[in-house]
Amino acid sequence: MERDGVERLLTAAGADSRRLRHALALLCEGHWWTLAELVRQSATSRRTVESLLREVVLERDGERFRVPLVDTPAYQDLLAVAAPPEDPVAHLLPHYAHVLDRLTALVAKAPRARHVLDHVSATPETVLRRALLVGTRFWLPGARLLCVGDHDLTSLAVKLVHPETDVTVVDVDERVLAYIDEQRLGVRTRWADLRLGLPASARDHDLALTDPPYTPEGVGLFVARAVEGLKDEGRVLLAYGASERTPMLAFKVQQELSELNLVYEAIYPDFNRYFGAEAIGSAADLYLLRPTTKTRPAVQSRLTRHTTAIYTHGPQSIESSSSAGQKAAAPGAEGSPVTGPATEDALAGFEADLLVGDWPKDLPQPRVRLSTWLAKPYAAAPQRVAVAVPPGLEAALPRLLLATRATHVRLVGTSLPPLPKALSPVYEVSEAGENILDAVRLPQPEGDADTVLRRILDHGHAKLANTWREALIAVAAAQGSSLTKNEARALIREAADWSDDLTPLDAPIHRLSSLHEAVTRTVTALTTTT
Repeated sequence: MERDGVERLLTAAGADSRRLRHALALLCEGHWWTLAELVRQSATSRRTVESLLREVVLERDGERFRVPLVDTPAYQDLLAVAAPPEDPVAHLLPHYAHVLDRLTALVAKAPRARHVLDHVSATPETVLRRALLVGTRFWLPGARLLCVGDHDLTSLAVKLVHPETDVTVVDVDERVLAYIDEQRLGVRTRWADLRLGLPASARDHDLALTDPPYTPEGVGLFVARAVEGLKDEGRVLLAYGASERTPMLAFKVQQELSELNLVYEAIYPDFNRYFGAEAIGSAADLYLLRPTTKTRPAVQSRLTRHTTAIYTHGPQSIESSSSAGQKAAAPGAEGSPVTGPATEDALAGFEADLLVGDWPKDLPQPRVRLSTWLAKPYAAAPQRVAVAVPPGLEAALPRLLLATRATHVRLVGTSLPPLPKALSPVYEVSEAGENILDAVRLPQPEGDADTVLRRILDHGHAKLANTWREALIAVAAAQGSSLTKNEARALIREAADWSDDLTPLDAPIHRLSSLHEAVTRTVTALTTTT
């Protein structure tokens, strides 16, 4: 049969033709393939696989195809004799079939991928293999692992395989955090938009794992935050992949890593496989990175100049940022470019004491960065605060409100979402114009449970359990009885075992939504405790 086109293609690819020869071998095995399956199995970009398919004669069954069995002998001398080495934990997989079944069900029911967050789901087998690799490379009993973003549910895989590991997830997607908590596997969840900071409760980990947006800016930011969450002798595991056709993109990403002064301890090629991402062969390498003594200063420098545009899609994509002429700047930095409608007109009829975020330079009010606003309480006590919410950072809205005790907050942005019900005990919200919301602080409530809840939400930067404990002690005193700190802690842990160490700013919305019921239980229990 005619095979000249295949030979020309392989000759042109030279030493890198092994991936094409592997794909050809798969086609000649007699199995039926879809394009997505062949891309993922061969870890070769869709464009490269399509170039091969144009040169071979295929038989088809709907969307599936293969080389006819009668024609396979003609290609035998062109085939790769074995798949490239890629899986250091393949020998362990048969022992964890039950875990793979559980993960397959969990991944199938997980929240759908969000295009604007560059979500592409890893296969259940990939997530299991990550957990196995971490356990073969490191001693996990008592170790602390931080998952910096976890749409892939790696945290659940680690807890299923190594339940003695302490695992924390930080993520901007409330759905992912709620889904992980629903599984009740003991994973701690924290809300964070990494462009604005890493929660204090997500520090001092032994290991960090991240599968970030595959832009240089996204990889640089996520890895920098991962390092922030580590102890000095920690390690970062990074999933990153690029097409064999775009080595310059991989080079730019590796430049970002080099600027962080990280050591490459290992790179496992094509370790991660995905449902989608066919432009990069539905595969990504797994990097094992070790910080050096020069890494933390480099991380701090990196985080002062990062841009909010880190994705490949949506309002915070690299492309939309470039087309809008935006320059890189820390979110809400003084003097950085104004985004959206945060102009002087948005302050009409509102005499702000403080400006938060990006506002015109000539406005006379003092101002503060969004990241600083969320990181610590503002030194003064402004009563009227105006907050500019950049496009793509709307998920931070509840936290921007919890970060202040001002009586009136004006929020300015392009697509402001409704305020979650969890904040309804604190604010009454109304529209003050197009893309403008006014949040007015409600009077202090009556009733012991409502008073305790309001005190917790009024102290957004404080540890939630500590504020709760002191409020319970105050309620008991007002009732003419006494409650020790240990007794209060016991009541809180029984009602909300998730509440240690995190602040209202870190807490996922589903946790804040459950707070009223939990607080009521502790207040009701005072009568029996005291």
